Amino acid sequence: MLIAFIALITNKNFGQSVSSSPYSLFGVGTEFESDFGSIPGLGSSGIALPTNKFINNLNPASLGFMYQNHFLFDVGGKAIVTTYQDVSTKEKRNNVQFSHIAFAFPISKKSGVSLALKPYSSSSYSISNLSLGIKDSDEFYTYSAAGTGGLNDLDVSYGYRLSKRMSVGATGSVLFGNASVDENYLVDVALLNISKTTNYNGVRLTLGTQYAIDSTFTIAATIKSPSKINASKVASITSVTASGSSIITSEEAVDVNDYYMPTEIAIGLSKSFKENFNATLDYQKSFWSDTNQSDSYGVFTNQDKFAAGLSFEKSKKGRSYFDRFKYSMGFNYDTGYLEIDSKKIQNTSVSIGVSVPLDNMFSMLNVSYSYGQKGSITNGLIKENYHKLSLNLSLDGFWFVKRKFE
Repeated sequence: MLIAFIALITNKNFGQSVSSSPYSLFGVGTEFESDFGSIPGLGSSGIALPTNKFINNLNPASLGFMYQNHFLFDVGGKAIVTTYQDVSTKEKRNNVQFSHIAFAFPISKKSGVSLALKPYSSSSYSISNLSLGIKDSDEFYTYSAAGTGGLNDLDVSYGYRLSKRMSVGATGSVLFGNASVDENYLVDVALLNISKTTNYNGVRLTLGTQYAIDSTFTIAATIKSPSKINASKVASITSVTASGSSIITSEEAVDVNDYYMPTEIAIGLSKSFKENFNATLDYQKSFWSDTNQSDSYGVFTNQDKFAAGLSFEKSKKGRSYFDRFKYSMGFNYDTGYLEIDSKKIQNTSVSIGVSVPLDNMFSMLNVSYSYGQKGSITNGLIKENYHKLSLNLSLDGFWFVKRKFE
């Protein structure tokens, strides 16, 4: 039955949701990538990069290295073309998504703060006319469903530089949102409609640190706390027969399990060499098994993420406009945390990017392209092949500087 559910999921227009992946059926939806600046072109790596020219959403400790009097603003979006494929069919869908809005500024010579709003997860799916057998009977019923929703993430971050080489930071994340599903069960000419909405809210803490071994080599680490996302559900049930319709229940509270976020630890490296190149390497471990929870159709298992990136800038002090272009490439591999029929939903992608300068300071238009594959055709699952174009506008303003001339 699970395989049939996944195979029949199709796209649906939605408001809050920003994903149409069939795997958004599970949990609170598909986790959304909201990387800032040039990070999408680096394979989503960069835990060890400081926040001196752009806002680094991967590590709050980076805020300790902000330049004085600089106000940073970042806003972005994505355009995605995805092909879904199983053993017999193939379908293509297009999607344009808001990614994030964020700003950061220093509050002292050794510290800075940032505020960011972004999607955390998203869910959009529909199941049409799925014929299922009635238990202990030779009869069948037809099942249809449509789901939308997801969680939003409001982050407040603070970073402090303990010394010339070391900084620490913390992020408080407020997660909130809802997921709705409208289900129809048709038996002969009788229709049963069940509409359910689950509301979620919770908080999460992230701690981070960065240490510059020298001017070319930085190491970093982050840890995200386990947290409970409180859930409450209401449901309405309507029965429709040949004689008319009747409401059985309306907006009645029903039992629902809370959702649990795991402990996540990550380490990162950043190394500059030959003055023009910089390499980044990140690893993250998420302990989903420790949350002791499962989905109706799958189980949560420990997750590993590997990300690597390489950037090139011809000259950091180049006089030519084109000398200040920055080019990047990256790789990302995610083992996934969801296991369906003993098969994990893995994700692999490669990326390239370019950062185009907009003025004489640090303002950049960051454009990146990535190609990736998620899931597989084996075991009756669906394979996603996606092309993603990311546009991030990173603006730098110079504040509170005394005028030299009147």
